[in-house]
Amino acid sequence: MQEIKVTLTTEKKPKPDSSSLGFGNYFTDHMFIMDYYDGKGWVDPRIVPYGPLALEPSAMCLHYAQEVFEGMKAYHSKATGKAVLFRPEKNMARLNVSNERLCIPQFDEEFMVGAIKKLVAIDEDWIPEGDNTALYIRPFIIAVDPHVGVHPAHHLMFIVIMSPVGSYYKEGINPVKIYVERNYVRAVKGGMGFTKTGGNYSASLKAQDDANKLGYAQVLWLDGVERKYVEEVGTMNVFFKIDGEIVTPSLEGSILGGITRMSCLELLRSWGCNVSERKLALQEIIDAAHNGKLEEAFGTGTAAVISPIGELFTGDEKLIINDGKIGPTAQKLYDTIVGIQNGIIPDTFGWVQEV
Repeated sequence: MQEIKVTLTTEKKPKPDSSSLGFGNYFTDHMFIMDYYDGKGWVDPRIVPYGPLALEPSAMCLHYAQEVFEGMKAYHSKATGKAVLFRPEKNMARLNVSNERLCIPQFDEEFMVGAIKKLVAIDEDWIPEGDNTALYIRPFIIAVDPHVGVHPAHHLMFIVIMSPVGSYYKEGINPVKIYVERNYVRAVKGGMGFTKTGGNYSASLKAQDDANKLGYAQVLWLDGVERKYVEEVGTMNVFFKIDGEIVTPSLEGSILGGITRMSCLELLRSWGCNVSERKLALQEIIDAAHNGKLEEAFGTGTAAVISPIGELFTGDEKLIINDGKIGPTAQKLYDTIVGIQNGIIPDTFGWVQEV
């Protein structure tokens, strides 16, 4: 194991009020950096004061988008008072899956979980204490070779920054309105939809902007080939409860395998619910709504945890789901996951790790 060098800041920043954090607006005093060089591997892990990076204008990440990232959170356990992480090993495993697709060298996942814990411990006083708050953790890897030419990078940087955050959506746990996207395509099987890379999100910007102008919080993407099957919401996986069956689209190469999605599936199955991972046609959802069998819809993700969907605009009609209110399944999932994360509910799954 390499030693992580630590250089502490001499000028700590003022902390924002936890009641007005928003999401991704403020950043802690320190960050983690590690470099990769061909022939050397991942070297020089260090924690340094948060600040600008020195990149050349020809840095490859700026031209060819060879980069990946993750999203995690740290909390203060109300049971122990200690800082904790939620399933960090799963995030690091998923990051290496993204690395494989984008020709980025693999890293030691156990080492990186330890590095993130060390960074959180140093900036632990940045973990906010208000309701629906957390310390968001953003690990990312960028190609920094000063070269204009398309090839896998020889020099990359692994960086971790952290931000105290509130609710991702202004609606919080209240239901959001979602717009079904029929004009644009985000990802297809064989592409990069299953990875967490910036290109997937830049591909969603136009549709997201159009939806926002119509008053919708997010876009529901359909498959890129037949434009028939639902896939995921822009920043979340998606679940529908239809006539007692809880359905989420199966992972077939174009959908990100969410950690919260995984956790919801494990919880639902432990509760004996009828859960399916399968192809789900938009028409099946529309028919269920018309027949009174569409009981709930909700998104899952690290940023929002659980985000109930109160309205789905298909392009032809507005489907109001559960009278525009959060449903019992979404509420139970939210209460359970947040309860485990915050130490209010016993962690019988072993998901929480102390910093």
